[in-house]
Amino acid sequence: MLGWFRALLPREDKFFDLFERHSRILVAGAEALQKLLAGGEGVKRHCDEIVQLEDQADAITRDVLLAVRKSFITPFDRGDIKDLIQSMDDAIDMMHKLVKTVILFEKTDFDPLMQEMGTIIVEAAKLTAEAVPLLDKVAANLVRLGQIAEEITRIEERADHLHDAGLKDLFKRHAAKGDAMAYIVGSELYGQLEKVVDRFEDVANEISGIVIENV
Repeated sequence: MLGWFRALLPREDKFFDLFERHSRILVAGAEALQKLLAGGEGVKRHCDEIVQLEDQADAITRDVLLAVRKSFITPFDRGDIKDLIQSMDDAIDMMHKLVKTVILFEKTDFDPLMQEMGTIIVEAAKLTAEAVPLLDKVAANLVRLGQIAEEITRIEERADHLHDAGLKDLFKRHAAKGDAMAYIVGSELYGQLEKVVDRFEDVANEISGIVIENV
């Protein structure tokens, strides 16, 4: 009865615009991260870009949380809106955390497996950016939303394998030879890259939850 009543009331749709803007920032951040992991002279420039994008994402997150408090009728549950935007923001925050590690240890070169993780992070970001607009009409986009969630889950599984392979490679090249610092820094970077992918899986899980509650 409540769902039928809500359907008759005017709905506040600004949330979808804010979600889409944030998702575009996620893609831009992921692409900057991928370029950062290519190494070389562009590392600092791409670090700065991610920091700026994270600031923009924070501003959008604040706008969403403010709109939740002010809006009479929201497109779906207020808690789901807050959880979705927060999970999206956690992804760019994790990229920012990795940037801090890169700057702290003055890294300018990265392992091929790290670069491969950067590539799949871009894939996850683009899938997220595809999924977010589809939430405007959940029932009509049910199949594709389910497919996207599954694709992001597979990406997370690939990230786990790359993380483990990367740590093994680090051990062979550094730890076993007594270069503990190189191993520590490298393992920290692998861990943070894996967590970036994990945050995108969190977004996919939030989207799946919204689908379940709104079909």
